[in-house]
Amino acid sequence: MDVTIHSSFLPHTDPEASLAFYRDLLGFEVRMNVKYGDMAWITVGPPNQPDTAIVLAPATATPGLTDDERRTITEMMAKGTYASINLATKDLDALFTKLKDGNAEVVQEPVEQPYGVRDCSFRDPAGNLLRIQELR
Repeated sequence: MDVTIHSSFLPHTDPEASLAFYRDLLGFEVRMNVKYGDMAWITVGPPNQPDTAIVLAPATATPGLTDDERRTITEMMAKGTYASINLATKDLDALFTKLKDGNAEVVQEPVEQPYGVRDCSFRDPAGNLLRIQELR
């Protein structure tokens, strides 16, 4: 059986800020930008991985959510505890500097972890945690 990861979803609260972060800072290509009213579903991905994507979706657009659930999601996103993704790069220091210089919110500077990886972390404009590991 051949199963691959096609896309993962991350919530967003501001489509323009998300585009500026994922497209302009991370260098991802925009593959789709679907708008419905004042909402947008934006599919982005690394240019060298055309079969893998992240769908940036409105955080509370899921049908059937209660007001309490919407409030909880909004609160968790504001704290940065709702969603996360792990990325990887060969040049962690250069990417860290690019994101920091682009005013991305630094959570952790590059560090050698006791479990054998060197990584750093940021929050995107919606509060999602991005851990970025150095490929060796």
